[in-house]
Amino acid sequence: MQPLFVSRPHLHRRPGRLGAAPTQPLVAAATRAMPMSLLRPSTLVLAMCCAVSVGVAAEATVPETNPLRNAYFGETHLHTAFSLNAYIGGARLMPADSLRYARGEPVTLADGSIAQHKRPLDFAAVTDHAEYIGEMYSTMYDDAPGHDNDDLKTLRELTDIGQRQQWFFKYVISSNRSSTPQHPTFYAGPATTASAWDLIVKAANEANEPGKFTAIVGFEWSAAPNGANLHRNVLFRDDNVPKTVPGYIEINQEEKLWQWMAEQEADGRHLLAIPHNSNASKGRMFPDTDSFGDPVDLDYAQMRQHFEPLIEMMQVKGNSEVHRKFWSADEFAGFENADSIQKNSGRKFHKGDFVRGGLERGIALEAELGINPFKYGFIGGTDNHNGLMAAVAEDGFIGAHGPEDGSVERRRSGDVLGWIDGKDLSIGSLGAVWATANTREAIFDAMKRRETFATSGPRIKLRMFGGVGLTPPQDPVAMVRQGYLLGTHMGGDLAPNPMPPTFTVYAEKDPLGANLDRIQIIKGSVDVHGSVNEKIVDVVWSGDRRIDPATGKLPAVGNTVDLTTAKFTNAIGAPTLLGSWTDDDFDPAEGAFYYARAIEIPTPRWSTYDAVRNGLTLLDDVPATIQERAWGSPIWYRP
Repeated sequence: MQPLFVSRPHLHRRPGRLGAAPTQPLVAAATRAMPMSLLRPSTLVLAMCCAVSVGVAAEATVPETNPLRNAYFGETHLHTAFSLNAYIGGARLMPADSLRYARGEPVTLADGSIAQHKRPLDFAAVTDHAEYIGEMYSTMYDDAPGHDNDDLKTLRELTDIGQRQQWFFKYVISSNRSSTPQHPTFYAGPATTASAWDLIVKAANEANEPGKFTAIVGFEWSAAPNGANLHRNVLFRDDNVPKTVPGYIEINQEEKLWQWMAEQEADGRHLLAIPHNSNASKGRMFPDTDSFGDPVDLDYAQMRQHFEPLIEMMQVKGNSEVHRKFWSADEFAGFENADSIQKNSGRKFHKGDFVRGGLERGIALEAELGINPFKYGFIGGTDNHNGLMAAVAEDGFIGAHGPEDGSVERRRSGDVLGWIDGKDLSIGSLGAVWATANTREAIFDAMKRRETFATSGPRIKLRMFGGVGLTPPQDPVAMVRQGYLLGTHMGGDLAPNPMPPTFTVYAEKDPLGANLDRIQIIKGSVDVHGSVNEKIVDVVWSGDRRIDPATGKLPAVGNTVDLTTAKFTNAIGAPTLLGSWTDDDFDPAEGAFYYARAIEIPTPRWSTYDAVRNGLTLLDDVPATIQERAWGSPIWYRP
């Protein structure tokens, strides 16, 4: 059978043309003719790669496509030496190095050691801070304007952690966390920013190999007004990108960032933005008012929904889904809460700082405005500032910020300047998409339609469909075929219907990781009076446990972790889980969202591995074990 579409990397595509993802009806029709061998959702369909001699033209490889879509894992939040705060922490890997690491190739770190990924990623984006890439170009390139500036000479010679912190606070924190950020005096002008951006783009283009590895062009816009984290990672669909990019210094409000993005679209480019660390936003990530103090209106809602289809669920600075303080009824809400974020920049947690609270605020605003400004699918990232793309193994965590957290002592008793205690760090998160092929276009399009999920590190696969009349699945392939034909995927919308919807779910363990405990569905709804209601449903679980009728809770799965050796076994749990749930409390007059959460059995936390390896006592104020998880993008119902 011929593929439904082809993607040739040397051609620029526009939406609706040959390189766009097929529409849902086309997918559903195609599945009826596909052989069963091509319908396995866990199969990665990769193109054959040919060796090409220098100077000899070769025909472009056309990646095969899977209409039922494959799971691809990647990273969309990573800093290299082009980020000033990464460089000052000792990072010397450049964008090309980080992408080689993501592809599974060895890289040499500043201390001379060799790092290599155990498992290559499928896709990756370097997202250096746009605010200072020009300054870093001057710092690192001998022939760059401003290279001989005295302040940059000092920067290149800094080795003491205290001096590094003082320098960083003077030139970065004091400016970028103000309401009027400015370039430092050693900035040599916009041409240096353009030169750095050109190198970032070239690195991505050279690393990109359709069908095998997707390198996405991106940058981070790092707004932090008065210490409120409003950062966005901006990603492009292909190599049609501008000559330079703005940082928070050039564009001070997210509304102006979206306007800049609209200008790029008008010039034929395709891009999206991903907010992160809502947990540190001081109540400003999901606001009632815009950056200028005016109530959120229809224009704001339309712009935000259009340009921001995804939000980062978790990274090294904590989990932004929920917090145990505000969701005490959620027994899994205490996961990687990163409480020490509140020690810095006057940050205090609010319920509205967390993603679930933002989703609830979004459907409430949709009832008022007609558009949901916070209609977010889920993606993951690390925010590593050492150039190591998606280094997310609990048993291999070496920190993410150079000397700030690069030793056992610093991770146990130190902090990352202006952010978080070392012991509160997480390993970060992986992003994943369900896409027809491993190409820039297919992965970007999956992000735009929100057919994505995030994991807390393991390569758990998670999928959910929703629709009226979906039947309990017999196997994952049947579930996917029926889901596309009769329902909607994660990130989609339920069609208006007075009948209660059914949701089918499937999760598959990381082949190298722990078994699964359960899959839950989290429902949030807003009634006609504006009241928010939540429900957490255990849909399918491992073993022969039964829900306690008195508490409504499922008993814990158990725990095989040996804290003296930091080892566990898969004697409990299940490698796969498959099930369905019908929302019998469905009210067609209420707006609602539903998302799936898959939970692993307990495993050792990175801090436990650190302690056991070094003969130290376990820390008594962080968990010794954790239950890793995956979050699937919501499905929405709009009355």
